[in-house]
Amino acid sequence: MSEWIRCFHPAPDARARLVCFPHAGGSASSHHALSAALTGIVEPLVVQYPGRRERLREAFAERADEVVDAVLGALRVRGAGTPTVLFGHSMGAVLAFETARRMSAEGRPPVALFVSAAQAPSAPRRPFAGRRPVSEMPDRELVAYMRELSGTADEVLSSPDLLPLILPPVRADYRLLERHVHRPGPPLDCPVVALAGDADPRVAVDNVRPWESETRGAFSCHVLPGGHFFLDEHLSYVTELVASALRGQDQGLARLRLREQGR
Repeated sequence: MSEWIRCFHPAPDARARLVCFPHAGGSASSHHALSAALTGIVEPLVVQYPGRRERLREAFAERADEVVDAVLGALRVRGAGTPTVLFGHSMGAVLAFETARRMSAEGRPPVALFVSAAQAPSAPRRPFAGRRPVSEMPDRELVAYMRELSGTADEVLSSPDLLPLILPPVRADYRLLERHVHRPGPPLDCPVVALAGDADPRVAVDNVRPWESETRGAFSCHVLPGGHFFLDEHLSYVTELVASALRGQDQGLARLRLREQGR
């Protein structure tokens, strides 16, 4: 097993795998609940970024390409021909999107791309009103920002013992995002499913819908109740969306077989 991939619920006989990319500052465990919900539908895999948990002593990733290269290398070892669904939340959506582009360029596009709590690459970046970049915020300001997003328990953010472990990965991941430059390219051929929280303080729904321009395939946008971290409240809904994407793949393969048989 690669240090980049965690599999909490092995399903080696599953017909497809789902690769989840966590949010900025997040570890693989942040998608444990989603992994459990998807067991029996796909084999859920979660990316573990360096600099946290068992990879605590490793240097943080500095570029999106660094993560994409490592993840694709790990997936090839596990089986290059396995149908793959990509799922990214917040920063993870950027990394999942870049992974989908690379897979498509290599002639093995993903079955579908799910982008959650992330504005489309073509949408203008929303500036911080009177704030410096997240990666440069002093501790107190960064903690306030994290409280605004409501993704970390307040007792954790109030712990002087835990903050030295929590804040460095957050800063490093935001530094990666702040340095990342979107380069326009050919749209994807796979379906893209966008998820947004109706009360997200950082990602406006109007900036999520332009994900449609990033694919020639099917597109859907689902606005769910909640803020930036709405996923755990809607696991059954998201599970059905993933299952639906796989049913669409199966139907597409069936149509292809019928066309081949008719030749």
